[in-house]
Amino acid sequence: MARTLIVGDVHGCSRELADLLDQAAFGADDRLVLVGDLVARGPDSAGVLALARRAGALGVRGNHELRLLEARAARLRGERGPRLGPSQEALLGELTDEDWAQLEALPLWLELDEHEARVVHAGLVPGVPVEEQDPWVLTRIRGFEDDGAPTSKLRAKSWAERWRGSPHVVFGHNAIAGLQLHSHATGLDTGCVYGGRLTALVLPHGARVPRKADRADALVSVRARRVYAPLGE
Repeated sequence: MARTLIVGDVHGCSRELADLLDQAAFGADDRLVLVGDLVARGPDSAGVLALARRAGALGVRGNHELRLLEARAARLRGERGPRLGPSQEALLGELTDEDWAQLEALPLWLELDEHEARVVHAGLVPGVPVEEQDPWVLTRIRGFEDDGAPTSKLRAKSWAERWRGSPHVVFGHNAIAGLQLHSHATGLDTGCVYGGRLTALVLPHGARVPRKADRADALVSVRARRVYAPLGE
């Protein structure tokens, strides 16, 4: 039966994505879902996008896609736009029209109803309907300040520890924290571009995300071939 593979932050690591799909024996009937930050920092963002197209992948928009799209739109208007890092700046001249259309089509969240799961890049504020969530939260949150304000800074507790109930949320964005297995949320950013691993949550057709104690058995990962970037946001 067809499976769903939900993959953490790829960040331009096209060879590792291919390695992961091989390791998981990804087949024509399987579905590939990417948690955002497909591009930037790594060596081959265009290759990641091409592989995703060939696989018919779904995905959500990460903070790197969001900033790139904002920068491109601003420059098309003759404005400076948001500040970009070197790898992001290079992509403005490297990506094709097909690549840009692919990034623009990425939603901020995906509902995987058959798995009772939701995919976002960074996270959610509990108690707020997903359609009312701030795009900044969806693409940047890591935790909460003492006053309850969402923050992108690393805190002792992830936002995901506060998440309860259904749907189960699968997210990325937090390579410093690494793999996160919470009762009702799973974080898959295991820092491939920083020399860590690329990780997928593999769900059989119609299956819910396993409970915390059993979830490690549903993970597949491969090592990064090298360190491509220093660990950072």
